[in-house]
Amino acid sequence: MRIRKRYGLREKDFKKVTSGFVETFGMTLDGSRYEEAETDGPTMYLLDGTPIGFELEGELYPAIAGIMKFNATKKAVTVDMGAVRFLANGANVMAPGIVDADTSIEVGDTVWVREESHGRPLSVGKATQNGPDMIKGSGVAIETVHFVGDKIWKLFE
Repeated sequence: MRIRKRYGLREKDFKKVTSGFVETFGMTLDGSRYEEAETDGPTMYLLDGTPIGFELEGELYPAIAGIMKFNATKKAVTVDMGAVRFLANGANVMAPGIVDADTSIEVGDTVWVREESHGRPLSVGKATQNGPDMIKGSGVAIETVHFVGDKIWKLFE
């Protein structure tokens, strides 16, 4: 995947697109250079050169780099260290590996997954179970959309 074109955006246009990240994930989007990037895959939104999110199949998802830099605090799911190697290869998140989840998560919500020892983000995906059910449930809890090491991640390394 490669970047084809980058466009500067006005602050108000950028905030229209990314306001959901502030409300949904509790991110603090402070910066001065707002951009939209066309790629071979999804459309990316950048703040001071850091990917904040991307649009895939008409839906906006946060980028892992943006979650790290702009301190997301909401819609997080924590997994044990045994799940990390699977998530690093793009696997879906299985409920038995989940040790904690935001109680406000509902089926269909976009969520981000972090590891338990340092709280570092590992992936972004769609919840297939409610937050409280993930902790004590079984089966697939989150379908992965973006993970550390995928094409989107490598595009901005």
